[in-house]
Amino acid sequence: MNQIKTVSLIGLGALGLLFSESFASAASPGGFRVIADMSRQARYYKEGLYNNDKVLSFKMFRPDEACDPADLLIFAVKYGQLPQAISDAALHVGDQTVILSLLNGISSEDDIRAVYGDKVLGCTVQGMDATKEGNRLYWKNMGNFTVGELYSDQITPRLLLVADYLTRAKLSHTLVTDMRDRMWGKFMLNVGVNQVVSVCEGNYGSIQREGPERERMIAAMREVIALAKAEGVKLDNNDLLHWLNVIKPLAAEGMPSMRQDLLQGRKTEVDLFAGTVVKLGKKHGIATPVNQALLEEILDREKNF
Repeated sequence: MNQIKTVSLIGLGALGLLFSESFASAASPGGFRVIADMSRQARYYKEGLYNNDKVLSFKMFRPDEACDPADLLIFAVKYGQLPQAISDAALHVGDQTVILSLLNGISSEDDIRAVYGDKVLGCTVQGMDATKEGNRLYWKNMGNFTVGELYSDQITPRLLLVADYLTRAKLSHTLVTDMRDRMWGKFMLNVGVNQVVSVCEGNYGSIQREGPERERMIAAMREVIALAKAEGVKLDNNDLLHWLNVIKPLAAEGMPSMRQDLLQGRKTEVDLFAGTVVKLGKKHGIATPVNQALLEEILDREKNF
């Protein structure tokens, strides 16, 4: 493969919708496919898909529908939907397929690798401020991709293929040789921002200004730094300062996905954030009281759903 031409996407939530048009623009004519079962397809056709009020329409494939394997397969579902999505994408995976996961956390890549082997690159997306209201997505900042090999410090040929594809898609991106460390950094950000904004029932402005919410966010992030050291991952106060700078330009009225989930009565990804922190804390004998409290508060809110 000398260029990525066929691309399959599974998941049209906030991130899937945000990047779908860009992803499609860099594929060959007719080479972009959305994987969706019949019930989801029916809902998309009935309600429409809107990105900043622009109507989008894509070629859709049922999970059991025969097709050629994709050069690039992209997962953009919620973590709770990942096992089904991994199964649903089977016909789109071939010997040369490269896989990206846009999911939060530090778990999805290994979950996908357990089924499809060493086809998965590490990937994080940060700096976006998308808000999803039903089938409509609104955003000002699209953010950027960080991509690298998970268990190698090399810039490999397949990484260069992905970089070329993202360039053609006009998506800001950086190739790195320390991807696992970067993923932990993004995980630290999510643990702080998503959860604290959710429990304080605020928005990005709540943690951009000085005050108890910002202090609680930083305390939750510091618990991740302690765990990273125990896991052999390089994460320190400089990384924390870097991620605090990342959230500075976000629209103050915007909200992370977890806050949006709670507002719309949906289960959150708290197990992926505080749940993971608490579990790793027990593994290493490291106290994680801030995340323990956040876990309990968010689960308590979910009881009403």
